[in-house]
Amino acid sequence: MLLYGEPFDGGLALAEEHQLAADLAAAVAVYEELLTVAESLEDSPDVRFLRAHLLANIASVRLTATDLGGAEDAVERSRALLDGIASVPMGPRGRQLWLEMLLRTLLARADLLRRTGRLDEALACLDEAAVRLPEFDDPDGLRTSELGLNRVHLLIERGEWGAAEEQAAGLLSTTPATAVETIPRLLIALGLICASTGRFDPAEDYFARAEDCFRATGDTGEQQSLLAHRAYTAMHRGDLDLAERLFAQASAFFERQRRFGDLAVCEQARGFLAGRRGDATGAEDLVAASLTRFERLGASIAAADSMLLGAQHAYDRGDIDEMKRLAQQARDVYQEREVYERCAQVDLLLARTLEDNLNRTDHGDREAESIGTAISVALPAALALEAARFDFVTAHARSQWLELADEAMQLVFRLAVRRQDQGLLFELAEHRCAGASLALDRTPRSATSDSPVFPSAGMKTYEPVDGAMTLGGVAAEAAASAGLRVAPPPKVRMSSGSGRVALQEYIAAAEFRYHRGIVGEAETPFWMTDDLTSRPVVQVRLADAGDLFMTWTWAGGARGFGTGCGPADEVDGAVRALAAALPGAVGGAEGMRRAFDSGALAEYRSELRLARVLAEALWPEGLTEQIRQVSARAGRPLVRIQPSPRVAQVPWELLAVDDASDVRLIDLADVVTTAPASLRQGDPAARPASNGEPGTTAETDAVTDAVTDAGTHAETHAETGAGTGADAGAVVLVLDPRVPGFRADSPLGSVLGPPGSDPELMSLVQHRLDAGPVVPSVAAPAEAFRRTDLDRDWLGDVLRKGVRRLMYVGHVSGAPVEGGQSEDGTLHLCCGPEAVGLAEPVRSHRPLSAKDLLLGTLPLRADGEPGARIWPAPRRVALIGCESGGDLRFAESFGLATAMIHNGAELVTATRWVLPTNFAFHRLAGVSASVRPLSEVIIAVDTAHEHLDPVHLLGRWQREQLDHWRSGGRIEHSPLLWAAMTCIVV
Repeated sequence: MLLYGEPFDGGLALAEEHQLAADLAAAVAVYEELLTVAESLEDSPDVRFLRAHLLANIASVRLTATDLGGAEDAVERSRALLDGIASVPMGPRGRQLWLEMLLRTLLARADLLRRTGRLDEALACLDEAAVRLPEFDDPDGLRTSELGLNRVHLLIERGEWGAAEEQAAGLLSTTPATAVETIPRLLIALGLICASTGRFDPAEDYFARAEDCFRATGDTGEQQSLLAHRAYTAMHRGDLDLAERLFAQASAFFERQRRFGDLAVCEQARGFLAGRRGDATGAEDLVAASLTRFERLGASIAAADSMLLGAQHAYDRGDIDEMKRLAQQARDVYQEREVYERCAQVDLLLARTLEDNLNRTDHGDREAESIGTAISVALPAALALEAARFDFVTAHARSQWLELADEAMQLVFRLAVRRQDQGLLFELAEHRCAGASLALDRTPRSATSDSPVFPSAGMKTYEPVDGAMTLGGVAAEAAASAGLRVAPPPKVRMSSGSGRVALQEYIAAAEFRYHRGIVGEAETPFWMTDDLTSRPVVQVRLADAGDLFMTWTWAGGARGFGTGCGPADEVDGAVRALAAALPGAVGGAEGMRRAFDSGALAEYRSELRLARVLAEALWPEGLTEQIRQVSARAGRPLVRIQPSPRVAQVPWELLAVDDASDVRLIDLADVVTTAPASLRQGDPAARPASNGEPGTTAETDAVTDAVTDAGTHAETHAETGAGTGADAGAVVLVLDPRVPGFRADSPLGSVLGPPGSDPELMSLVQHRLDAGPVVPSVAAPAEAFRRTDLDRDWLGDVLRKGVRRLMYVGHVSGAPVEGGQSEDGTLHLCCGPEAVGLAEPVRSHRPLSAKDLLLGTLPLRADGEPGARIWPAPRRVALIGCESGGDLRFAESFGLATAMIHNGAELVTATRWVLPTNFAFHRLAGVSASVRPLSEVIIAVDTAHEHLDPVHLLGRWQREQLDHWRSGGRIEHSPLLWAAMTCIVV
């Protein structure tokens, strides 16, 4: 577009060519030459506008070159000129040009303020631009996306990683392809967010896409700048040699271009790398050089980062006073700039140095005081870092962040062990085991955050359009793919009398120091009271923090509590041994063959050895002795175990708890698995009662029924098999449904064989038909198997009418644990690809995911309903499929079993690992065709779910299987199948 005539239009084009070629000095020279010419012209509004334009370009180039002082001068002069002509009459086109230049100047000034650490002023500048933006004709949304990108950078600077990622992803999806400058910078921002939060492969992908964009526009300078970003990712990944090589290349480029701010970033990182190599002198020199450059540029937050790194190096060389001085200076900057995540990082550094000092020196009588000081510093910081995960939209991002934050919590647990503080260890475990709360609101949490960074003009928002829900123009499928949003856990009450909440003083300190919510408003008791059960119950909870920490507390007439700790090496070794014995989801038939041929669960003596290894690593002898004592005095106790993710596949029933004999935990007690307490916090109005009407299922009802019926342990009924623990209503039987697009002998084919071929299962269905209503309605038992009409809509209709039980036997596809998204686990019903849902189709079939069960149609329609209204779960649910109870292997338990609990179930029987079918026993283990171990499991679960005390009855059947295994060692009695079953309650 011709704007000013020559030499200006040609000069502007030439300067842009220099910028693309990374010759910033030449670009500035051209702009300044043009500015000299412009200043020689007779003064007029048009000439002032021309000068403002040239100054804005100079500011942009100097920002790229990290000449912050020169950029600030140019941007202030440009703004003054624009303000001076604001009231001059101009035509519509002239007004638009003026607005465009004003927006550019505001964005450049915000960028400058951000880089110099003046974050509040930068935010005010962006807010001013947002006010001006509606006046500007921006049909392609280019300036809107630039404003959003600047807000993303500001969020990154504040350490608000989750909010930054959400906004950047939303902007990327709505920014037009014509925004050739904004798109690659959004990709870089997303790459840096991923690299900073432990997701290195996505980071590399974003950088590669950004590089393609720069290559397409011929921007060689930005292609070179990507070296530093890739080096940063390599450093965080742990590939230090690659990081060093890339940082060296980037440093050479930045030094040639006189981009001293970027060079200082490289020097800072190379100082860290030198310290890791043991080059203390080199590290000190590089960090000092970066600090000097940052201070010269006025980049206060970056300078504070160098101070923090310098503090670590000072501590490494034993200069404690210098360490404290630099750390405190850095923290003062972070506090002033409201960069609270980095404040927490400083505090953790100080706590680590206190711990290290305790290890190196004898504190004598003051050791307890020193440990207390370290805990008071470390625990609030660790809580704040852990809670930062709630800003992220996806469970994958949260799980990766937790891996980074876990080091802080491990420090806290070590300090508590050092102080031998059982009370603190107990509260730490209870807080960690409380779990996250599911957030079903449509509005992104960051949009309603108290953070001053929002609201943002570039923020993606939910808006109803013709009845459909969109995210700033994104398709509903993209909205659904974002994953579950969660909220902080409930407060855990430690006693009814005092009303004390677990870690309450540390939570208060964290919320005050770091301005972040740690827990939600809801409260839940950690204990189980005597009025809920007449039998003795011990609640056991396990928490991963390097070592494995255990707490237990008794109720039901028994009294006492305790804590235990399993060393990480022993626990990891035992878990690896178990994993090697199990058929894995990866490996298919070969994995199943190994489990039958050489796995420890395939032979009695090797299984007993494994059971002893697990018990030695995971189970305290003192708790076994307590169980024996309680059992002798008050009858068989119930052991309620909430495992940590690391030990979620452990078959606790099998633990050999007596070295002198083959006594297993299930011989001494009934065992049930418990889910996180946060699942108690669902909206009662969203949970239909057993008759299908909106109900108010009480928390105590759920716990009571899971233990016994009405709090009475019906031992006589358990032994005789009399009685029923279910309400009136139909039993839903989903037995081996036919998955569209998959033949009977394919991976998602038949589980139970041809309909009518299994007499035991035929008898089971007939027994149910004789006992009461069954859904689907069938005239003969064989009609209940391999049906083609059992899809998600049918299931929803049936459940909303009110049923007393649901039994599903079929294929379950578990989510990969490393992905962190338990909600991606799926049931395979008869749904075709046209079915509405949140899981991707597989061939001509769309699975029903746990995400569907939880979110329902909320992400898909403006009038969407939560899953608990579409698929209300009956009180008892059986999910007999591969790893259907794998939820607890994840840091956030929102898989199929816990989704059923969230939707109203009080007890879910599910499996810990991949199940062998009858056919697998016949083909791989040589078992007679007349022996059907999986059918026996199905019948045992069905029988237990009809009983007053399903946990006890299923446990009794498992003890019978164990007795057969001990006496005969036959493969059909191996724990490989029956020990996979567990009952899950809250």
